[in-house]
Amino acid sequence: MLSVLIETMNDEEGLARTLASLIGGAVEGVVRDVIVCDNGSTDQTHRVAEHAGCHYVAGGIAAGIRQAKGDWLLLLEPGARLSEGWIDEVVAHTARQTMPARFARARGSRKPFLARVFSGNRALAEGLVISKRQATALSKGARGAEAIARGLATRRLNAEIWVAPSK
Repeated sequence: MLSVLIETMNDEEGLARTLASLIGGAVEGVVRDVIVCDNGSTDQTHRVAEHAGCHYVAGGIAAGIRQAKGDWLLLLEPGARLSEGWIDEVVAHTARQTMPARFARARGSRKPFLARVFSGNRALAEGLVISKRQATALSKGARGAEAIARGLATRRLNAEIWVAPSK
């Protein structure tokens, strides 16, 4: 079972797009719970989360990790969308691996080479599948989901993600 955590601040539209891509996982019984970890939004983020049936937690990613019920966590940016086939790939990975994993960028979501070289990469852009145990340990010294994802050795999943637009 998988808990999805989305750390957000004032991104209700992006949150709605991400939640829509998770419906298949909820229907299949793979997604156990979705936790929206808010960092002080002043828009309608809490309403989007509540209407979608998500748990809404103020206080950032560490609070969300503590509330997660799954043994594996999927950390996503608001606005990111998972492509068809992600469910089987994540289930297979969590059944046989202990290390974290990231999704491959969808073709239409890839930047040209020089743009990738000269732009700041977001560590969470490709999402992150990580065990709850490891995420808990990393969250103790981290200021957010981005800090948890940065610098981790990961496997590449054979499933794609449409990366959230830069803010």
